[in-house]
Amino acid sequence: MNKSLRQLFTAVIALFVVLGLSTTWITAIRAKELNSDARNRRSLYAEYGTPRGSILASDGTVIAESTPVTDSFKYQRVYTDGPTYAAITGYYSITSRSDRGIEASRNALLSGQSDSLWLDRVKTLFTGSETKGASIETSIDPDLQKTALEALGDREGAVVAIEPSTGRILAMVSTPSYDPNPLAVHDGSQAIAAYQSAVDAQGNPMLNRTTSEHYPPGSTFKLVVAAAALESGQYKTDTMIPAGSSYTLPGTVTNLTNTTSQAAGSNGQISLKDALTWSSNTAFAQLGVALGNQKIAEQARKLGFGSAITVDDSQSGGDITLSAIASKFPDTASDDKLALASIGQGDDVITPLQNALVAAAVANGGKPMKPTLVDRVRGADLSVISETKASVMSQAFSSSTASALKDMMVSVVNSDAPSLQLSQGVAAKTGTAQIGNGSNDGWTVGFAPADNPRIAVAVVVHNVKGFGVATAGPVMKRVMQEALK
Repeated sequence: MNKSLRQLFTAVIALFVVLGLSTTWITAIRAKELNSDARNRRSLYAEYGTPRGSILASDGTVIAESTPVTDSFKYQRVYTDGPTYAAITGYYSITSRSDRGIEASRNALLSGQSDSLWLDRVKTLFTGSETKGASIETSIDPDLQKTALEALGDREGAVVAIEPSTGRILAMVSTPSYDPNPLAVHDGSQAIAAYQSAVDAQGNPMLNRTTSEHYPPGSTFKLVVAAAALESGQYKTDTMIPAGSSYTLPGTVTNLTNTTSQAAGSNGQISLKDALTWSSNTAFAQLGVALGNQKIAEQARKLGFGSAITVDDSQSGGDITLSAIASKFPDTASDDKLALASIGQGDDVITPLQNALVAAAVANGGKPMKPTLVDRVRGADLSVISETKASVMSQAFSSSTASALKDMMVSVVNSDAPSLQLSQGVAAKTGTAQIGNGSNDGWTVGFAPADNPRIAVAVVVHNVKGFGVATAGPVMKRVMQEALK
């Protein structure tokens, strides 16, 4: 009998140990995983039962907020003018929780679960008040955002506008866009259907083209090659370089030509300034080969090529970091491929954000600033929890090189692209990258006012028949006009 009792006792103790271990495993080790599981309805109700913080534009305009409703979720996420700001906000859904944009990068703060809000949570325990999420104040200018969206219209493309002296992103538009509101409904089947509809829509509207899509940069990349030439010490703006009406790529029978007679220069030569002004393909292809792969690749790296570029790093556990995918310039290439890459064709690709940083670097004396999307975070009592400070991303080139590039970009506008002129002065570079089937990616990058830059802009319009100056140029001009009003 005693033996049977001991065995029973041992079995009971073993079961308690197993129960304790399994409970610990579920409540501690797997707690985060289970809480984030979309099938966990209790966690879902708990999240939606707390008013999620608002996302605001730079002027205080609310672009995302949680409003009270009478269903079991208590609060409904609402996106004001959703398609205008979708690339900024992302969305919050019962099927996928926080997804993309600020909703994902600042989820812990918006939901009120961030460690930086621990004091607020303690206060609610004693006061019995409702836990509230923090609000996120972005750097986005609503007027610039709307202007950029309207200017792109129904074309596929992207616009990024940056404040050169701080790196603050003033506008970030990707078209076609999507409406986050149908994705945020409380009916799971409807939310899933809305997501599938957005994914299947023509033009892939859920892709943020400003940071997550590569395009060949076309002649806008000549700014990088010109910077490398000036930084080498072997060239000045008045240095004569080989040009001509055509150039045969080394080791091939392929001929490059120019789009204007001025780009050929005189007697087979052209000044570096005129080569950029008239966007001479024959000159920059030969200049790239003369400089060599290493010098151009190094200049590109200093501007951010080859690395993902952080746009918003919440530094909150579990939240994502918003970054632009790495733009690429080939580290090694044969001379024929290097010649093509030097005019923005071939193997180099770029994001619109990266191209905006190139323009901003010229505008800011050779120092691109780290791009930022969040100005500050405020608690429910409006106290400032954190504030973003401007910081230098790199010293991409000297201030003298920046000054020379600015003068060359002003010459582009005054001589080759007068349609881009503004009374305050504009520095710009256009580009037209051939993508096959007679179609192009049209580019324009620049900054204004030329002598006291307040805004740097990059515009790409995908799959068009015209040149960059005619397709992307008017978009850049409209955004600048709005910014300088």
